[in-house]
Amino acid sequence: MAKLAGVSVRTLHHYDGIGLVQPSARTAAGYRAYSAGDVERLREVLAYRRLGFGLREIADLVDDPTTDAVAHLYRLRGLLLEQRDRAAAMVTAIDRELEARAMGIRTSPEEQLGAFGAQLYEAIGSAYPATRRTEPRIAARIWEALGDARTVLNVGAGTGSYEPPDRDVTAVEPSAVMRAQRPAGAAPCVAASADSLPFEDQSFDAAMAVSTVHHWPDPVAGLREMRRVARRVVVFTYDASAPGWRERFWLTRDYLPEFADVLTGWPSLADLTRAIGGRAEPVLIPWDCADGFFEAYWRRPEAYLDDHVRRAVSVWTRVGPEAEQRAVNSLRDDLSSGRWAERNRDLVALDAAELGLRLLVA
Repeated sequence: MAKLAGVSVRTLHHYDGIGLVQPSARTAAGYRAYSAGDVERLREVLAYRRLGFGLREIADLVDDPTTDAVAHLYRLRGLLLEQRDRAAAMVTAIDRELEARAMGIRTSPEEQLGAFGAQLYEAIGSAYPATRRTEPRIAARIWEALGDARTVLNVGAGTGSYEPPDRDVTAVEPSAVMRAQRPAGAAPCVAASADSLPFEDQSFDAAMAVSTVHHWPDPVAGLREMRRVARRVVVFTYDASAPGWRERFWLTRDYLPEFADVLTGWPSLADLTRAIGGRAEPVLIPWDCADGFFEAYWRRPEAYLDDHVRRAVSVWTRVGPEAEQRAVNSLRDDLSSGRWAERNRDLVALDAAELGLRLLVA
């Protein structure tokens, strides 16, 4: 195992001792015996280790109950692509500096630091923060719905998009990967799940949840918990119960029918609204939506061909690589042939579209 993994036997012993990778059995002679599942876990640990994660962070990542082996592979792929892009960007910056010096040009301190500092990381980013950000027009609706709330709980907070900057925010996020991507200065974040919030009744003026309810094991229980801990509840989510909901978005209608399977068992909008004792309001998606969620590119179909765009949307992981590749190939062919434009010619005149997104307010 040590030889295959490229690590020392001592490293494997250490991983066993700290509970990070514990072999499932031992031979009669006392040797550690690794099962296929143990090997899979070791691969994930080594991959995260070589990406620079500390052992405590890795333990949180590989023990994350919301992430299976396929999701880990997608995540690792995205992190490796990010690392590759970062290295390529730095090589380009060095080449430009070398060219400038060869011509006797001395770059300014701002240019030298900009090539390796914050500007570089803002330019390349990681897949999720690069495409999933606050859309101001949707944020305005959410923040208006929060009313005069001063203390706000953000449940399923992810990387912190849509957190109001002028309020006292506390975040809840179960995923270690998402918590690690929260920017410096973001609201304090608690590792907990929506259906068991570690707060007293009515602890907050308001509780909000944005594009996260579909990840919860029990959405109704989570919404009831939000209602328990806050006097006001605001939720941005999706309605999969309206008649003909599968047909309203061309991507699910023509290329990804498997989307319906993702929402099997999803509560009705009435059930979700009833859980918080509130009302539902439609939210139209602007054609140039800044937040790259699943429906965001409804008038920019070429975006769905971009792997970075898809990796930041959980739907693609959940339908599986076979369905994803088939959908992407079919869309690429239809864009090339003009079939997509012909079939969706009415969309060009729209500035915003009704695609089933809803704001629940109580």
